[in-house]
Amino acid sequence: MLVIPPTLNIMLFGFALNPEVKNLRLGVVDESRTIESRELVSAFVESRSFAVTGYYASSDELGLALSAGELDAGLVVPFDYAKQRERHQPVVIQFLVDAVNSNTAAIATGYASRIIVALNQKIAQSQQQPIAAQSATPLTTTTSNAIASNTPGPNTTDSSNAGTSSDTATSQSQPTTPSPTTPAPPVVLNIGGPPIARANISSRVTLLYNPGLQNAWFIVTGMIGLLLVLQGSLVASASMVREKEVGTIEQLLMTPAESSEIITAKIAPIFILLSLDIWLALGVGRLIFGVPVRGSMLLLFIAGALCVLAGIGIGTIIATFTKNQTQAQLMGFFVNPPIALLSGATTPIEAMPTWLQPITYLNPVRHFALISRGVMLKGTGLDVLYPNMLALLLFAVILVWVSAWRFRKQLG
Repeated sequence: MLVIPPTLNIMLFGFALNPEVKNLRLGVVDESRTIESRELVSAFVESRSFAVTGYYASSDELGLALSAGELDAGLVVPFDYAKQRERHQPVVIQFLVDAVNSNTAAIATGYASRIIVALNQKIAQSQQQPIAAQSATPLTTTTSNAIASNTPGPNTTDSSNAGTSSDTATSQSQPTTPSPTTPAPPVVLNIGGPPIARANISSRVTLLYNPGLQNAWFIVTGMIGLLLVLQGSLVASASMVREKEVGTIEQLLMTPAESSEIITAKIAPIFILLSLDIWLALGVGRLIFGVPVRGSMLLLFIAGALCVLAGIGIGTIIATFTKNQTQAQLMGFFVNPPIALLSGATTPIEAMPTWLQPITYLNPVRHFALISRGVMLKGTGLDVLYPNMLALLLFAVILVWVSAWRFRKQLG
């Protein structure tokens, strides 16, 4: 107990707490469907920062996929992408970011900008022009780290008249006549904001989920479930072991009460008290950090109650394998850190190694984190979150059943 748990926890910390994010789920709307557009998509894939998980027919479908949490980012290639390249005109592509996790959104934005810069250099080299020739048409990037779609949202701004930098405005006022020797202008990346004015395109931008990129929103919505499970585990294990030490369990065996009644009497007070922590956590998140609740409070409370039951089940199982509180604490040190690290509560699961990510599905906190962020930040309903609710229900039922079986076995 003094060697294996620390060793495993150090390994988990090294793998799970990785700030580098790779294989972000990318959805693509390719309206151009040309060799040039496929080259653009390939540039994103070859970087290994993004993994294309689906192609969509329209921006609306892409927005729905982002809202459902199926994607981390989206790429929209306009229908005139190839023609604009042939005419040596600036090209505007749209890059959409799910900004619920502000850290991941910022990283994805940096990845996209780096990919576009590399693509500009590749285009210049292919036309045998020096890289310095790009200074005539500099790369222009507008960043708002939001999702632009036709889906209505809580924060909507009309950016049709949004301005750009003075250098860009100057280059627009002095257009050049394309010629065979004119180097192709760089692809202009528009990340979740209005298209660059040079392309003479206006857009209505909808900022969803986390328009202010408040990192506390991501942390708070994940920590609620983590605290519920860990508190349930610690309180249940400590309570059960303490009663075993003082002999209360033996006294209960002398009463005519059934074992199921004894188990229920032990679990019910802990469940009621910890269920009140759900409202306390929501109140702190709302009043101190300003975390909104855009969905159903009832759905969120039910998910929290299932988390509490799962935590109580884990704690009771720990208590049945230990004889005193010291052993219970040591076993809790072995069980609880992996629950915290593999939950996605504080760090994105996408940053974990690929082989480690499937293991997180066995963690009830992961499912509650997805539910809480969907309900509180996105306003998502049960029609989208039902797989996570079913997983939480399954965890609660199995853990409570196993703990009751172990407890009944000890009573016998």
